[in-house]
Amino acid sequence: MSAIHRALRDPLVHFLIAGAALFAFFAWRGTEVDPASRSITVTREVQAGLSLQFERAIQRPPTDAELDGLVDRWVRDEVLYREAIRLGLDQEDAVVRRRLAQKMDGLAGAEAETERPSEATLEAWLAENPERFAADVSYSFDQLWFDSEEAANAGLEAAQGGADWQQLGREISLPASSENVAKRSLEAQFGEEFIAGLSELEPANGWSGPITSGFGWHVVRLRKRTLGEVPPLDEIRDRVEDDWRTVTIAERRERGYQVLRDAYDVTVEE
Repeated sequence: MSAIHRALRDPLVHFLIAGAALFAFFAWRGTEVDPASRSITVTREVQAGLSLQFERAIQRPPTDAELDGLVDRWVRDEVLYREAIRLGLDQEDAVVRRRLAQKMDGLAGAEAETERPSEATLEAWLAENPERFAADVSYSFDQLWFDSEEAANAGLEAAQGGADWQQLGREISLPASSENVAKRSLEAQFGEEFIAGLSELEPANGWSGPITSGFGWHVVRLRKRTLGEVPPLDEIRDRVEDDWRTVTIAERRERGYQVLRDAYDVTVEE
């Protein structure tokens, strides 16, 4: 396979191509269209798209009357959109800016939204992430809380250097040590964000972090993780596939952003 063919199979290349097309589209819609134009054509492609959106939502094709209503609403939106552009309402608008950013972000993960992972992919995902699907998971760990990331990093360095860990960290209404506490109970105490970070740590690796929670930053020493029974793939296939898709979309979005971000020089003026 040639280098060009290999490149064209890379989802990130698809993302960049789609991104360029999207920017070209919005440039055409937002700046190059004559604001004084009063001609609107509802193409067959537009009508087909409206019909498809309706069918996906309602689980049946629209009637002729319903399609007429969809077209009327599309024309209304188009008229108001063009008038907003003519008045310059898209300029320096945080809502428009964020919406375009979300569209670009979504492009990188779009392929994973409809992708059907293979049996081997799901088996591997279940084997690599058993704690996500076990009947229950319990943890034994020590944690230090800090109110800033900078302080947490300093605390981590001190703990790893052999300092008395019980003298580190700040006071908070969370236990410094937990013994065989179920994941569900810990989520109620520390929050889901903390548990997500805790689940990525390996036991007996010493102090790690910082990991975040709704309270701030934590330096953690995971001593033991005990898994309950993990059901076979056949019993939890939908859960495994949904979990795989959610994480894969997030990873592809981040990779896509980094590809674009690396092409920019960013200066933050002080």
